[in-house]
Amino acid sequence: MKSEEEVQKMYYEPIVYRIEPQDEGMLLKTILNRRMGISRKLTSRIKLTEHGVKLNGERVYVDYKVRAGDIVEVRMERESSDDILPQPLDFDIIYEDEHLLIINKKAGIIVHPTHGHYTDTLANGVVYYWQQKGEQFRFRPVHRLDQDTSGVLAVAKNPYVHQHISEQMIQDQVFKSYLAYVHHLPQPASGRIEGAIDRDPDQPHLRIVTPNGYYAATRYKVVEEFTGQDAALVSLQLETGRTHQIRVHMKHIGCPLIGDKMYGYADPVSSQIKEPDAPSEAIRRLDELAGRQALHAYELGFVHPATGEYMTFQAPLPEDLALLDASLRGDQQ
Repeated sequence: MKSEEEVQKMYYEPIVYRIEPQDEGMLLKTILNRRMGISRKLTSRIKLTEHGVKLNGERVYVDYKVRAGDIVEVRMERESSDDILPQPLDFDIIYEDEHLLIINKKAGIIVHPTHGHYTDTLANGVVYYWQQKGEQFRFRPVHRLDQDTSGVLAVAKNPYVHQHISEQMIQDQVFKSYLAYVHHLPQPASGRIEGAIDRDPDQPHLRIVTPNGYYAATRYKVVEEFTGQDAALVSLQLETGRTHQIRVHMKHIGCPLIGDKMYGYADPVSSQIKEPDAPSEAIRRLDELAGRQALHAYELGFVHPATGEYMTFQAPLPEDLALLDASLRGDQQ
């Protein structure tokens, strides 16, 4: 019999659910799936561990019928990111508890190590941060942000939280709002872009809108028009989460992001923007001022898997985009 201290070292804090009168007679595995949002795959995994699933403090089979007032506890074994090298990295924390870490990601930082880029990523810094606190978690980003996109990023500290928020995303229950500075003025000023996205067969590292692609939809609304600069500040909400979706969709309607080296004017070699003339001096100046795609993940909202509370997290506009904004407004005067 393991002591409570040993259990705490081996497992994360339990997810707790109290059986309601309307749940009387349901199978425990049904409670885990329908009430606690634990997938069948994850249930199969945790039920095999000694302290994975308990009812009123006792280990039971998941086919057990529950009664009103019963207390269900689910624990997951602690994990670590042994394949990620801990490395000191300065990053901003918006919120943290035993289940979640919400970060304000800086532009220029890769989220997760990739082939040929094993260090200097956000993952390296987060693993180091946890290590210094004496904590042990596996780095599980709930979603991704491009290297040069800044803003709110959620990291789950256990597989249950990751799976639960992923399910919310699939069911379109996660609110993701972005701010982008774009060339030209979108017409109409608000709308919905629906265009399937897939790889460009000629340049596989790029995405294009194509009838044979994967369904994608983005809602947008002009927040501010900078008519003198033929530019705008746009608020965007994702209905789907395709790679480079905002950048591809805004380019598709003729309003590429300022500073975008892959889908805008900043790099004519890789850009697929077809213009009768070379980009104007004004466009070049704005691209140079931005230095990267002018895209910021401003707000993220979802139901906290452990508490059931709907929470929203915001990241203020970073300094580089604030300078771009100031320049655009100054040029309007």
